Amino acid sequence: MQNSSFKFLGFLAILLLITFGIHLLANSFTDYSLFGNQIILSYVINYFLAAVVLVIVEKTLNKNSAQAGFVFMAGSALKFLVFFLVFYPIYKTDGEMQTIEFAAFFIPYAICLIAEVIYLSKQLNNQ
Repeated sequence: MQNSSFKFLGFLAILLLITFGIHLLANSFTDYSLFGNQIILSYVINYFLAAVVLVIVEKTLNKNSAQAGFVFMAGSALKFLVFFLVFYPIYKTDGEMQTIEFAAFFIPYAICLIAEVIYLSKQLNNQ
């Protein structure tokens, strides 16, 4: 793993912590539980999956850059699989998924995805 990868993962951790703080602040202004909807687990799993996808895509870039896009897409599919296996059953226990429940997963997912795309596109352009 390259030094820039460690810097990116540190940056992503800080970005997610800031986002998590803003997310909790937004939750505090509503009638919803501050730490409800598996919000901590969601941020942790999204960071972990982003790190795993990053490492695998970077290894693929070094070996065969033509397949890196497919590996990235497989990583995104893995993230959705985790959502449907881990979070969706919890969110649907009351028969419906509320927006606040979806946001608890989607916000860290979107932050990780955007950051990954920007970082990996720079890595690809530098090759």
